[in-house]
Amino acid sequence: MNTRFTRRRVIGGLIVLLVAGALAGAVALRIASKAGAAPAGTGVPNVLEFTASDLASVQAKSLARWLPVSGTLEPVRQATVKAKVSGEVRQITVREGEAVKAGQLLARIDTSDLDVRLIERQGQLESAQAQAAMAEKTLHTNQKLLKQNFISQNAFDSAESNLNVTRGSVMSAQAQVRLAQNALKDAVAVSPLSGIVAKRHVQPGEKVGFDAPLVTVVDLKDLELQALVPAMEIPELRLGMTVDLTVDGFGERKFTGRIERISPSTVPGTRAIHIFVGIPNAKDELRGGMFATGRIALGESGATKTLPATAVRTDAGQPYVWLIDDGKLLRRSVTIGRRDDEAGLVELKSELPAGAQVLATRFDNLKEGAPAVVRAPATTPAKTG
Repeated sequence: MNTRFTRRRVIGGLIVLLVAGALAGAVALRIASKAGAAPAGTGVPNVLEFTASDLASVQAKSLARWLPVSGTLEPVRQATVKAKVSGEVRQITVREGEAVKAGQLLARIDTSDLDVRLIERQGQLESAQAQAAMAEKTLHTNQKLLKQNFISQNAFDSAESNLNVTRGSVMSAQAQVRLAQNALKDAVAVSPLSGIVAKRHVQPGEKVGFDAPLVTVVDLKDLELQALVPAMEIPELRLGMTVDLTVDGFGERKFTGRIERISPSTVPGTRAIHIFVGIPNAKDELRGGMFATGRIALGESGATKTLPATAVRTDAGQPYVWLIDDGKLLRRSVTIGRRDDEAGLVELKSELPAGAQVLATRFDNLKEGAPAVVRAPATTPAKTG
């Protein structure tokens, strides 16, 4: 009985504690809700506070003038080795990406037909030489007979003419032999320069005709960027001017080039002119076809209205700034000109109110018309002795 009574008391006590805790929680939650709702119910908008370091003003400064350029890198020296004779490709000795030296064997074309042709031409030469030797012997004999008046002058002249004809045949046959020998040499394709194999156009066993491409070799030691620039900027460009470049795939790494050539005329249908920028590539890090962007320093402009670049935002392609005017936050569209990325400034071409304070630091969720003040920096009280 006592045990059963004790259990009932314990269970009853636990129930009382749980109910009391639930009531206390509900009361606390209700109090907290009232406390949180009070500020919203007052109708007083929040005032945005900014420090002087958050603001900037329009200032007259000189901007560095840069001319942007972009284009694809191309090797200065490259060659596509072509077939000088027609026939079947017997051998290709290189693969794409392999380094080759000038004069190195690249390909061989079957010479079976060329060998037969050479033998044929050599036989024709020997026949012509035999005929010439016979004609020369006949002429010597007729010369003796002419002195003894055994033949007429016409007969002697005919023998002399025949010798000249046979000698001409010998010269022609010799030329044909040389052509056949050269054709045999041309069946072997070698690299005209040291570089890297960019493309292998054929495979062993393929039939190729005269002038068919076999292998393309590029020298990557010197690359060139061909870029279009406005014709109005040409008077400020000079050969040898430095061009700072970044190349896709190399992050922020900088490469340096120099203007080596400037086209003498504009591209048809445009007001732009090609310039050619040379980029040394001693370590073969860069490759042909990579896209590069860069800029050319053109000196500094005169003093002009500027703002920090961080102060200018863009919405749907339209630049704008946030400014504080008469205690309110206002959004104003602006027109900007040149940029000086190194100085972090942009040229301001539109007007802003005199003494306007512009937000130079980026903030989120700003609303036009919101109350805004600039908080004065805290002052340190003077120490008393």
